Amino acid sequence: MKIYAGNLSYQVTEDDLRQAFESFGQVESAAIIKDKYSGQSKGFGFIEMPSKTEAQSAIDGLNGKELKGRTLNVNEARPRTESRGGRGGRGGGRGGRGGGRDGRGGGRRF
Repeated sequence: MKIYAGNLSYQVTEDDLRQAFESFGQVESAAIIKDKYSGQSKGFGFIEMPSKTEAQSAIDGLNGKELKGRTLNVNEARPRTESRGGRGGRGGGRGGRGGGRDGRGGGRRF
């Protein structure tokens, strides 16, 4: 079962996360999501536990508990939706070249 852990302190490491969850059972993986440019934690991560029973125990036992000064938000991870995957919804605004004050692009005026 995949578990979401949110509101993580920036000081929490993947080992810290793994240790917290291992007290409830076997942990297959623990990953903290990081900004791809700065490498800074985004404040959430995912843990995979093979046993659904142990995973539910971890959710019940750790949700609302404190880890390195922050109260954890722990629940079953929801599957990613297709609409979140791409860069859709961005863009628009200024046209091709130039970008005058009116936002219509085009540098020359006639």
